[in-house]
Amino acid sequence: MTVHSELPYNAEPPRGALAGTTLTPVDAFYCRNHGPVPEADGSDWRLRVGGLVTTPLTLSPAELAARFEVCSETATLQCAGNRRAGLVAVRDIPGEAPWGPTATATAVWTGVRLADVLAAVGVVEGASDVEFVGTDVSDAADPPQEFGGSVPLRKARMPEVLLAWAMNGEPLTPVHGAPLRVVVPGYIGARSVKWVDRIEVRDRPSANFFQASTYRLLPPDAPVTGTPGEGVELGLVAVNADFLLPDDGSSHPAGPVTVAGYAFAGGDRTVVRVDVSADGGATWSQADLGEQASTWAWRHWSATVELPRGETEVLARAWDSSAALQPERPEHVWNPKGYVNNSWARLRLHGA
Repeated sequence: MTVHSELPYNAEPPRGALAGTTLTPVDAFYCRNHGPVPEADGSDWRLRVGGLVTTPLTLSPAELAARFEVCSETATLQCAGNRRAGLVAVRDIPGEAPWGPTATATAVWTGVRLADVLAAVGVVEGASDVEFVGTDVSDAADPPQEFGGSVPLRKARMPEVLLAWAMNGEPLTPVHGAPLRVVVPGYIGARSVKWVDRIEVRDRPSANFFQASTYRLLPPDAPVTGTPGEGVELGLVAVNADFLLPDDGSSHPAGPVTVAGYAFAGGDRTVVRVDVSADGGATWSQADLGEQASTWAWRHWSATVELPRGETEVLARAWDSSAALQPERPEHVWNPKGYVNNSWARLRLHGA
């Protein structure tokens, strides 16, 4: 793993660790944390569900499993700062980790539907948002506070949103949110709150620092003040793609070379096409798309390009089911927090 910080622990795997498999092994799943990993004991863990509800509940993970239908969903999570390094290369972004293209990963998540829990507590009229709060305390907030955030009630009631205790058939590890986390497919990873112990139904979005003051898209010339409500609140993941194989900067005999990567679109959009070019975008060929494990999962893709002698930059761009296309250059999407770099993917290869 490339470790961007030890405390809080933030790390991503090498590109090749994500190649060749739809599901990401747990030890190659990126880690994005905002504070120390809590020391949690599932036996005494309790989830409190309240706010604008008729019947507040307090439930242990075991009670969740006994009371509600257990189900699984294959879903990709992606950090809003994925591929930030490409924006840092345009202009420095102080205080933000230079994430590469692997702050994204896919797992089978197992738990119960949040919608079932909300039905049990009875959401009252006028509610519009559902807030999640974890037990991890972050010094990035002033004053320090637990990490949290919210999603619209209409999303929280969708069957794909889970309160999960397992990934890829195994209990969650501490760094990935044990004993209980939220999984919100199609939304930035920050909304899939780990170590969740409180859910509140509200009549407005969360006032948590990580919803109101950060994870917001600012204009390129805007100062980063942390004032609540600045910029655009991030939610759905924009269509994005990058290379996984071969390594960036690697050398190969001139001639046909296979390149491969991933593509992902948030919301209920799916990736429908990936184009690859080895001549600066003068011509494009369509990559072969792998199977999609679910509506909420990425698609792997591969293509063969003709590599000339010398240095070549191979490009890739994805289209989603709404006909959205990745923007061409990182300069076009640069912002002072380094979020949502979904510009064309670029891979430097040397033909020998």
